[in-house]
Amino acid sequence: MSGLAMPKPDAGTLRRRNEIVADMRIIVPGEGVVDAANEMRAFESDGLTAYRQVPLVVVLPETVAQVSRVLKYCNDRNIRVVPRGSGTSLSGGALPLEDAVLLVMSRFNRILEIDFPNRIVVAQPGVTNLGITIAVEQDGFYYAPDPSSQIACSIGGNVAENSGGVHCLKYGLTANNVLGIEMVLMNGEVVRLGGGHLDAEGYDLLGVMTGSEGLLGVVTEVTVRILRKPETARALLIGFPTSEQGGQCVADIIGAGIIPGGMEMMDRPAIHAAEDFVHAGYPLDVEALLIVELDGPSVEVDHLITAVEAIAIRNGSTTCRISQSEQERLSFWAGRKAAFPAVGRISPDYYCMDGTIPRKELPRVLAGMRELSEKYGLGVANVFHAGDGNLHPLILYDANVPGELDKAESFGADILRLCVKVGGVLTGEHGVGVEKRDLMPEMFNQIDLDQQMRVKCAFDPNHLLNPGKVFPQLRRCAELGRMHVHRGQVAFPDVPRF
Repeated sequence: MSGLAMPKPDAGTLRRRNEIVADMRIIVPGEGVVDAANEMRAFESDGLTAYRQVPLVVVLPETVAQVSRVLKYCNDRNIRVVPRGSGTSLSGGALPLEDAVLLVMSRFNRILEIDFPNRIVVAQPGVTNLGITIAVEQDGFYYAPDPSSQIACSIGGNVAENSGGVHCLKYGLTANNVLGIEMVLMNGEVVRLGGGHLDAEGYDLLGVMTGSEGLLGVVTEVTVRILRKPETARALLIGFPTSEQGGQCVADIIGAGIIPGGMEMMDRPAIHAAEDFVHAGYPLDVEALLIVELDGPSVEVDHLITAVEAIAIRNGSTTCRISQSEQERLSFWAGRKAAFPAVGRISPDYYCMDGTIPRKELPRVLAGMRELSEKYGLGVANVFHAGDGNLHPLILYDANVPGELDKAESFGADILRLCVKVGGVLTGEHGVGVEKRDLMPEMFNQIDLDQQMRVKCAFDPNHLLNPGKVFPQLRRCAELGRMHVHRGQVAFPDVPRF
């Protein structure tokens, strides 16, 4: 893995590989262990394919007991473990390590309970995001968070990354829709956080786990809330001469007190790529395209459509098309949902970024990205959740051209620095993983990082779960609690120390 520093492989673990593989076959019998190098290549990367590493061994458990035994075995023998869901992560969060067991949760693929009166679904972590909606849609319900990869990404992975989607503006991210989880700690203990009720007592450990990127425990069950489908949902397709005008329209819609079900924006390169790919009827003579979905009672939706149309006109919109049928509404979204693969048709490779900014800074950041594009000599296509300021710039490059990957990474790092500079954050939903790990000091000082590390230490004191991710340097937990000795004396000498 050129250019990416990862924890040094443990020589003792590598020497014991045959023994570890044999023991894993006892814990997870049948076809649950993959150890042939060629077969393990299917797991050598996640969605951030620029980085690849064949793991020590791949283990696919089917029961909570097996997960518990695998983790306890590894904990007792100081063996690293990398959890993995569907492998759709775009930040390298599931990147394997040479000396680590890759614990793949894809066989946990059953929905365990559907409770319509209480509007909850209990699912195993390998169930796909879209699979939950499919299971309940005939009864008029759906699961609100809908990442673009929802057809493939797992609900367990959504919890790990706190995934969002086009409808997160009104209905929230994964954190707002998960009520409980069952998880296994590194020492093999099985813990339940939350459940089918709305509020849990004590510390919000469920909130800590959601977005923890596999560093604290392995999720084995997820309880989510489902929502009744709205009476009416219609979408507007609005074109603008500039991205800045589109960004200002977004700010004005929110400023008017209107909270759309979804509000997405695409720039010219993304518009053309998506239209060529799915033929959704997008206008090709605009620089920015805004998709605004409004839902609720039909009378309210009609009123809001009029209001949004007026705001768009005030911001210089040149086209405005309003969906007249459910099929047309879905076609508007089809292009946006397919934007990532569509961009693959216009560039040999692309690097998908993820940062979040205050909505008011959208015009400034878009202008800044154009300047960076000229600086690095690389194109960029912008697709983003405009309502909550979650940007997904797609940096276009060719990995076969020497130096272009390095330029793309530097370009992406500068975009994220710009996001932080204007008051934003490094990630909205993709997570830190390895992609943004070394940029964490741009946003957090050492005190901040130490406090976050202490949470990690409370769950995994030996740093065996997903090491090398999120934190810019790998340190032992003992280093965070070093005793300070001043002139031969320690503070509070009467306090017993162990």
